[in-house]
Amino acid sequence: MRILVVEDEHRLREGLVDLLSAADHDVTAVGDGRTAVETGISETFDLVLLDLMLPQMDGIEVCRRLRQSRPSLPILMLTARGSEDEKVAGFAAGADDYVTKPFGVRELLARIEVFARRASSAPAEREILELDGCTMDLGRHHAIRNGDMTHLTAREVGILRWLHRHQNRAVSRSELLERVWGTSGDLQTRTVDMTVAKLRQKIERDPTAPRIVVTVTGAGYAWGED
Repeated sequence: MRILVVEDEHRLREGLVDLLSAADHDVTAVGDGRTAVETGISETFDLVLLDLMLPQMDGIEVCRRLRQSRPSLPILMLTARGSEDEKVAGFAAGADDYVTKPFGVRELLARIEVFARRASSAPAEREILELDGCTMDLGRHHAIRNGDMTHLTAREVGILRWLHRHQNRAVSRSELLERVWGTSGDLQTRTVDMTVAKLRQKIERDPTAPRIVVTVTGAGYAWGED
């Protein structure tokens, strides 16, 4: 993968470059937010590792601007903060995943491997899902309702794809963590609920009475009307 590393701490930035290069990734590293936006927009990357605390422009704003210019670019946030509010802010800005410092090398490489597998397994044909007046183009990471187009993050696409593939049953939050996030045990199921809530704001006619991503009490989520 071609990876953009955005980290202002010199030693950590160089360490990430060495680690990812040793894992056969092509790495570009920058140390401030403005350069990150310029580089991320002008060049093509498969993944961005983005620190939250940056000089000149913070990681939330960098994420927002990259997401606007390159809707399908996966963004993995790195931060020393571990509060739920910070994670929600990151996801709201368009981050696809979150790793809290200090993180283990194996964990980081495993998260990156999930993005690599997803990129290599992307279907050649367009994946179009239509339900309740909403058209969801999973390959292009967007949804259209009432003529308005909105971007879908990689996590949101993963949830829709997994629920649709298993539409004959309810899917638990733990299963979504394993199959969509690529992890188990190290994230709270609340993470799934927050992502689904954001997704519903984008695709549902009425997020308080969803007809696309349906809650199954005591079981998790399911595709389509109950």
